[in-house]
Amino acid sequence: MSRTVQFTFDAHDPRGLSSFWRDVLGYVHPTPPGVTLEPGADPLAAWDDFLEQAGVPEERRNTASAIEDPDGIGPRVFFQQVPEGKVAKNRVHLDVRAAPGLEGEERMVALEAECERLVALGASRLERFEPALPMGSGHIVMADPEGNEFCLD
Repeated sequence: MSRTVQFTFDAHDPRGLSSFWRDVLGYVHPTPPGVTLEPGADPLAAWDDFLEQAGVPEERRNTASAIEDPDGIGPRVFFQQVPEGKVAKNRVHLDVRAAPGLEGEERMVALEAECERLVALGASRLERFEPALPMGSGHIVMADPEGNEFCLD
């Protein structure tokens, strides 16, 4: 029997980090349980209303957030608030597949374009690795706004 996975990030600002990764991956924030949104309505605003109506104190409303693949194919990503900061290199990281099927200079141009887009969203560029065939086709190491490393691959 197969299993599905959810990736979980520890975060200081779950809503902010989930919004960053939503834009990176083309995901969406799910709607609150039992809530139907009009097309184009903001799910985060719906969550604000839902949590207020549920009596959740304002200071507790950013303790968790999630994003989902709108096509239902990719894994759900969950963000949970923790008090401590990141202190070491990730032991697991995400590879954002931004240039599948591309090789050589064409691949690196596509990765650079995606790197620029992600920097504009709040990511940091850390290091570029040139293609070194046959083992490496080239990638860019980046960090999200809270310092979690990931690769553009």
